Amino acid sequence: GPLATGVAFDSAGGARFLPPAALAGWARRQGVADAFQSYPTLLADGAVPEPLRVADRGVDLAHRDARLALGRLRDGRLLVALTRFDALGPALGVAPFGLTTPEMAALVGALGCESAVLLDGGISAQLLVRDAGGGRRRWPGLRPVPLGLVALPR
Repeated sequence: GPLATGVAFDSAGGARFLPPAALAGWARRQGVADAFQSYPTLLADGAVPEPLRVADRGVDLAHRDARLALGRLRDGRLLVALTRFDALGPALGVAPFGLTTPEMAALVGALGCESAVLLDGGISAQLLVRDAGGGRRRWPGLRPVPLGLVALPR
């Protein structure tokens, strides 16, 4: 769809965020090692797409939930952003809440991303990070997720 993003990784570990239609051509030219597609695009060339800024363009702009996004910083590094407010809801006496899709676009933009896409969110949004010694910090979701994206430093 028009808000989908293809993320391609070359054999040197570089990442490109591309419109889905460009993914196959770029893959043949650049020797893609891995790629995937996700939805919706949060940022393209530093700009929030119009369907995330204008109501009634096919995206629910008001729904709040846990969000997980992958972004590319201006210097080429990747950023993984997870927003989970599970503990805040009960502490405030309200149901758990989170960011809207436009708010997540604003957050990754404020963190310096030029390109970004949402990954699966809601009850399956989770993250595991290992430090250099192998220790892990985990933010589990409410259900198992059968697919994961693994990033290793080079």
